[in-house]
Amino acid sequence: MSDVKDIARAQAAALSPSPATEDSPESAKRRQILEGARQVFLASGFDGASMGEIAKAAGVSKGTLYVYFDSKESLFAALTLEEKQGLAEVLFKLDADDPDVRSVLTQLGHTYLSRMGTPEHISSIRMVIGAADKFPALGQAFYEAGPCQGVARLAAYFDRQVEAGRLSIEDTGVAAQHFLDLCSSGLMKRQLFAVGGPPTQDEIKTNVANAVRVFFAAYGSDAARR
Repeated sequence: MSDVKDIARAQAAALSPSPATEDSPESAKRRQILEGARQVFLASGFDGASMGEIAKAAGVSKGTLYVYFDSKESLFAALTLEEKQGLAEVLFKLDADDPDVRSVLTQLGHTYLSRMGTPEHISSIRMVIGAADKFPALGQAFYEAGPCQGVARLAAYFDRQVEAGRLSIEDTGVAAQHFLDLCSSGLMKRQLFAVGGPPTQDEIKTNVANAVRVFFAAYGSDAARR
């Protein structure tokens, strides 16, 4: 099976409800395999990992592993897509009815940078970037399941704030990307190149405060700018 078909199937499985219940043996076994795969991929990268090593780390036989995932590509895709989708769901739970938009965005910025800046997340990004040249469909799927989902959720929140007169935005998708880029400015890129560690709380506080200030200067309603 081609990598495109593997990744497309893994994407569909990751982004659709599973027939297995959360506490079913099938679901538990799948999570066990994904956890083993995470350990091996982080340690060895995509090219260096093998299905045998993953089976060993997961505590299952290779036969069992292949029942759930028929290739390393499909396993890698399922792992990265589920992680990115889950992260987007956790980070972008925004209260659209809260009139204090500055507070909502400040909290989002702090949570976003704290989660995005973990060594595990940076390693995951590096893995996908390393594999994307060989498997471009994986890079696209990862991008759509993670960054695109986050931007879409934030844009939907901004739509509600524009309707309420709290923000003045022509393109909420662009504005969502602007805010997230402002938050991560100067912090995420250095980590991708292994320059320094995760952002400190002081760095996060400063970046988010600057991001909110610049964002409202551009997109705040007349009342919100004051």
